[in-house]
Amino acid sequence: MNSPAEALVVEKEILTHHAALKTQAVQGAAPAFCAHPSNLEHFKNTTGIQLLDPVPKEYLSIFEGARQACAKLEFVDLDSLILAGAWVRQTMRLGQFIASQWPSQRVDFGLKSHTDHSGFASCPQKLGLYAVLANAAFVSRMARVGVPTLQLRFKSDDVYLIEKEIEHCVQACTGLASKLFINDHWKLAIKHGAYGVHLGQEDVGALSREDWAQIKVSGLRLGISTHGYSEMIRADALQPSYIAMGAVFPTTLKKMQTPPQGLARLKQYATLMRDYPLVAIGGITGGDFASVLETGVGSIAVVREIVQATNPEEKARLLCNLLNPEP
Repeated sequence: MNSPAEALVVEKEILTHHAALKTQAVQGAAPAFCAHPSNLEHFKNTTGIQLLDPVPKEYLSIFEGARQACAKLEFVDLDSLILAGAWVRQTMRLGQFIASQWPSQRVDFGLKSHTDHSGFASCPQKLGLYAVLANAAFVSRMARVGVPTLQLRFKSDDVYLIEKEIEHCVQACTGLASKLFINDHWKLAIKHGAYGVHLGQEDVGALSREDWAQIKVSGLRLGISTHGYSEMIRADALQPSYIAMGAVFPTTLKKMQTPPQGLARLKQYATLMRDYPLVAIGGITGGDFASVLETGVGSIAVVREIVQATNPEEKARLLCNLLNPEP
């Protein structure tokens, strides 16, 4: 297959089978998404993953057709290139192009199996309800309720206040079952003995090898936010403790990096990264829990479902039970 006409056939067949993977519509005026720029050369350097370059000439039509299809499904340019390469590898591996089979095997993305166990400290495959909270007072309340996983996302320019909030959170969780992750402030998380740290894609690009080594040797668990294939692959290169995927649905509490991914994409992401504990995040309500869990993730993160509830403790218990029903 190696002609523009054949590429068009590939494109149409992929679009026919996978229309549900298009990003989800957002009501009202189109928001200004702030996706992190993903430079192809930087991607290669930071992941060690080589995109198919050059593409075997007998597979050029599959590559180009898949790239065009993924672009029309509204994947960002870098993700479209990654997926096009995966379609080619899958076709080569299977001996035929199967439009209905979305690439989901690590080998088709050029990813190796992690057999050296050199990643970050492990955490449970199912982290349960994951409450993202703005201050130590809320963290303390949810720890006493028994929410299994908590994250402090405290925003301030005051270094003293940040440290005090983290210190209070760690104290509040001491002796209780809740696992506490600190958003961004990994040095303070180490200093005060938190369970883990959660970092965004901007941190993945900013931290040095020495920083990563310091986090790893401390035993701190590492979670990383991702918003698509290139970011998942960048995260995978670090072998974190868990990978967060979102935003699944529209959310107004935090500026979204990308349009809402939707359940169909989440399922494909979860299939590719199935070896990790996976956390779905972004606009998820209690009514969505069943359908989100069907995608294969083991944990659901919530913000507004708890912080905006009339009775946060009661709501937290209800959500916990939705994830882990009492016998």
